[in-house]
Amino acid sequence: MNTLSNAMEHQRRRSHVYERLILSRRVQFATSLCLVVLTPAVLLWGWSFWSISEPSQGRSMAIVSLAYAVPVILALQLARYPGMKPLILIMPGLALSFGITLSVAVVLEFTVDLYYLYVAFIVALSWSLLHYLLIAHYHTMKLAVVPYGRVESLYSNIGVEWYQLTSPSLVGQRVDGVVVDLKEQLPAEWRRFLSDCTINGIPVYHASAAQEMLSGRVSLDQIFDNQYGSLRPRDDYDVIKRVLDIAGSLILIPLSLPIMLLVAVLIRLDSPGPALFTQQRMGFHCRPFTLYKFRTMYSDLQGCDFTSEGHDPRITRIGHILRKYRIDELPQLFNVLKGDMSLIGPRPESMNLTDWYEKDVPFFFYRHMVKPGITGWAQVEQGYAAEVDGMVRKIEYDFYYIKNISLWLDILIVIKTIKIVLTGFGSR
Repeated sequence: MNTLSNAMEHQRRRSHVYERLILSRRVQFATSLCLVVLTPAVLLWGWSFWSISEPSQGRSMAIVSLAYAVPVILALQLARYPGMKPLILIMPGLALSFGITLSVAVVLEFTVDLYYLYVAFIVALSWSLLHYLLIAHYHTMKLAVVPYGRVESLYSNIGVEWYQLTSPSLVGQRVDGVVVDLKEQLPAEWRRFLSDCTINGIPVYHASAAQEMLSGRVSLDQIFDNQYGSLRPRDDYDVIKRVLDIAGSLILIPLSLPIMLLVAVLIRLDSPGPALFTQQRMGFHCRPFTLYKFRTMYSDLQGCDFTSEGHDPRITRIGHILRKYRIDELPQLFNVLKGDMSLIGPRPESMNLTDWYEKDVPFFFYRHMVKPGITGWAQVEQGYAAEVDGMVRKIEYDFYYIKNISLWLDILIVIKTIKIVLTGFGSR
C-alpha cells in the first residue's frame, strides 16, 4: 500500500507546487490585476509614477481596477457550471465593464487619463487571451473510469478526456479524478485503489455525480436512490430571490411597456381576437395560477396543449416572430410582480400537460418545489420540449437548477437568456 501510495503522489494533475500556484484562481486574479493596472502606468508615466502621481492618475487606476475585477470575478464564478469557459465570459465582460465604468466617469465628470484606460483595456484583453492559451490544456478535464457498472453513458459528455482503466493503476497517467459506479460490488484490489486515490488527493466521483457535474442535469436515478431527500433547494435564497424578482419586474415593466403596447396593437391588426392569452398553469407547491402571455395563435383553431414541432398552422404570422424572440412572454412580468412566478425557474406547464406528465415522467411534481419562471436552466440548455422523452431531459435540467439554485446560477441563466433572445434558440 505504501509503495502504491508513493507512486500515486503526483498522479493528480495540478499536484506540483508550480501548477497549484499558476492555476490558483486567487493567484491568477492578483497577478493579473497588478499586471493590468501597473503595466499601462509604467508605459505612460514611467517607473516613478507612484511618487509623482496626480489625482487623475489615481482615479484612472481605481477605475481600471474595478472595470477589470468585476468581469473576471464573475467569469471565474460562472465557469464552475457545466459547459462554461472563463474566456467566453471574460472577453465580452471586459468590453462591457470598461465601457460602463468609462461612461460613468464621463457622466460624473471625473478627470481621468483616457490614454491610460485605453492601454489598460488592450492589456486586459491581450493578457486574458494569452493566459487562457498558456493553460488551455488544463481547462479540459481528464477523468479515469473504473470499468464496472453503468459508466458507458459518461462518454457522451463532450469537453472531457476520458481514460478507461484496465487495471487498478494510474501509472503513466495524470488525471483530474476517477469516476466509478459505487453501486457495484468492486473487487478488493479496486477498492484499495480507490482508497489510495482518496489518500493522495485524487477525487473519486460517483458516476451519477460526475454526470451531473458535466451535463448540468440530475439523473432520475439519483432521485430513485433517495426519493425524499436528494432534492432540496436552499432556504436562505428565497427572500433574496423574491426581492430580486420584485426589483427586476419594477424595472423591466416600465421599460418594456411601450413594446407591449405596440405588440398588442399588432396582434389585434394581424388576426381577430384578444391581444392577451390567459391559461391556468401549475405553480409553486402545486397551486394553480393564471398565466399571462401575448396571443400567438388564431383564436378559432383548436389543437394540442403544446406547440407541434415543425410548422404549426395555429400560429399567426406575427406569432412566429413573438415566439422566436420570446416577446410573447413579456406579460409574465406581471405574474412575477404578483408572486405567482419568478424571473428564473422551471417553466410552468398547463394543467392538462401536468396531469399527463405526472403519469409518465417520474418525479415530475418535484419541479414545483420552487416557483416557476419566465426563463430557466432547462430553457437555456435545451429549448422547448413537450413530448415525454424531451420532458424527461427537461426535468433533469430542472432538478439540477433546484439542487444548485444560487445567485451565480441565476446570473448565468440571465446571460444565456439574452443570447437566446437574440438568436431565437429552441423556439417553436
